[in-house]
Amino acid sequence: MVKNKVVHPFPPYYEKDSEILILGSIPSVKSREARFYYMHPKNRFWLVLSQVFQEEIPDSIEEKKAFLRKYHIALWDVISTCQMSGSSDSSITAVKVNPIFDLISKTKIQKIYTTGKKADLLYQKYLETKVGIKATYLPSTSPANASFSLEKLVEKYQILKEKVNL
Repeated sequence: MVKNKVVHPFPPYYEKDSEILILGSIPSVKSREARFYYMHPKNRFWLVLSQVFQEEIPDSIEEKKAFLRKYHIALWDVISTCQMSGSSDSSITAVKVNPIFDLISKTKIQKIYTTGKKADLLYQKYLETKVGIKATYLPSTSPANASFSLEKLVEKYQILKEKVNL
């Protein structure tokens, strides 16, 4: 398995009034190419959020940003650089993490969610103590996480609604 150095290619998405931060591990190949979060056509992230908030599925990057703004959600990833093969979280080594605390200081974020086991593990290991906010684990919406049906993912992600001040 050939590993390549991957550098996170785009900035976090946030607004000053963001209240929730959702952290993945590092963008997939498709997301890196599109330069935005959860852009693989089979990733269920946007479908899950649209069902949770009973909205149309955002299509363009601008629609996705408008959706995130409406619900005060910020997106970023735990990893700034690593070695990995393709989009496989299980292949990740040589991790350097993003300065999550810097983002928190620019926003109203009080709640952090990690999507997937790798993001959760790395956040706990490298960032939780520095940031001072315990993250809540959410299952990955990646097509690789076939053990979670769409219905189960929507059920788990309902917790986001409890934390959004509309």
